[in-house]
Amino acid sequence: MLASLNQDREIEFATLPNGLKVITEHMPHVRSVSVGIWIGTGSRRETAKQNGISHFIEHMLFKGTTHRTAEQLAREVDSMGGNLDAFTAKELVCYNIKVLDEHLDRGFEILSDLVLNPLFQPEDIEKEKGVILEELKMEVDNPEYLIHEMYCGTFWRGHPLGRSILGTKETIKSFSAPVVREYYTQAYTPANMLITAAGHLRHEELLGLVSESFGRLPASVLPAQPPEPRTFAEIKLKDKRSLEQTHLCLGVPSYPLPHEMRFVCYVLNTMLGGGMSSRLFQNIRERQGLAYSVFSELNAYRDSSSLIVYAGTSTESAPKVVDSILKEFREMKAAPPPEDEIRRAKDHLKGSLMLSLESTSSHMSNLARQEMFFGKFFSLDELAASVEAVTGEQVRQVADEFFNQELITLVILGKLEKLKIEREQLSC
Repeated sequence: MLASLNQDREIEFATLPNGLKVITEHMPHVRSVSVGIWIGTGSRRETAKQNGISHFIEHMLFKGTTHRTAEQLAREVDSMGGNLDAFTAKELVCYNIKVLDEHLDRGFEILSDLVLNPLFQPEDIEKEKGVILEELKMEVDNPEYLIHEMYCGTFWRGHPLGRSILGTKETIKSFSAPVVREYYTQAYTPANMLITAAGHLRHEELLGLVSESFGRLPASVLPAQPPEPRTFAEIKLKDKRSLEQTHLCLGVPSYPLPHEMRFVCYVLNTMLGGGMSSRLFQNIRERQGLAYSVFSELNAYRDSSSLIVYAGTSTESAPKVVDSILKEFREMKAAPPPEDEIRRAKDHLKGSLMLSLESTSSHMSNLARQEMFFGKFFSLDELAASVEAVTGEQVRQVADEFFNQELITLVILGKLEKLKIEREQLSC
């Protein structure tokens, strides 16, 4: 099947007989091509015993293939001036390469070799366990990372969304070649894969390359969607004497990623703590001088989401920071934001969106996320129109729905001394 998806951008779509989807975007005024192979797995798809295996497999694929050693992979990509990379998230894994258009054939052959022909040698697995355990230590030594992990583990308690992408010491140490190979075989199947590319290329050219490498894979069934998570409103204070600063995350539920009200959430988040002109930054940092870093963010997934406020402050100032956050919650519930503020938030969002799509890599990622989470493609004009359609009253209504004392999760980490915060102190 071959179809054109969008008239504003030269986007084409095809599905191989085995179910693998291929989406390309022709960008005639550039010389690079970015290609991504996307897998519908991630920490969300793992059991408690498997926690971290998606990230582990991502590392292992760079340890060499049946055709190339790890050093040969690196040398070949460097010889083209290209960039080969990968990442693991909660709901997906991506392997991608960026090369000059003249190197597309060779670049794609390297990328497909990486994904299709891993070795999973037992000795490599043992060595990589040590590497990832060091990565885990590095992240745990970062209090901002740790407080966010604690928040997710509290908010999505007992669900894979609440677990670390990296896994735990115990799960990482438990991985063996048979276990890794079994998970890879189950997850890396055509129905669970998507290939996207953007840049100076022709759709038929990439489709031919994909068919040659991936067309031989047997058809598969799309894995069942994992269960929708419950969320929990809890207060957790953890003492860590080695820290000089106290870190906190205060959050509430929000609309999931595909929800029609997501643009209202984007505008609300931008006004609340999405930039230097935001309410939290101006009030907590600039006016009161209570924190160096303070911001809000949306952690949105296909069926669940949380709006989180982070701040790093002193233990003595932590209650005042919490009160200041709640004050902003109350004010956003009380009345629609002023027109000039909502105008600024909309322009910020649209500007960030346009600037984020200036490279072939970002176009390639945009194609994948639209397909994986929405099943359709939105043009830039449609996205801008959706931002423009948000009203101040909608922002107030969303704030009124989620900024609720009984929905708040609060996690604090630091040298807490006798710090205590109770639910009745979270009135908003």
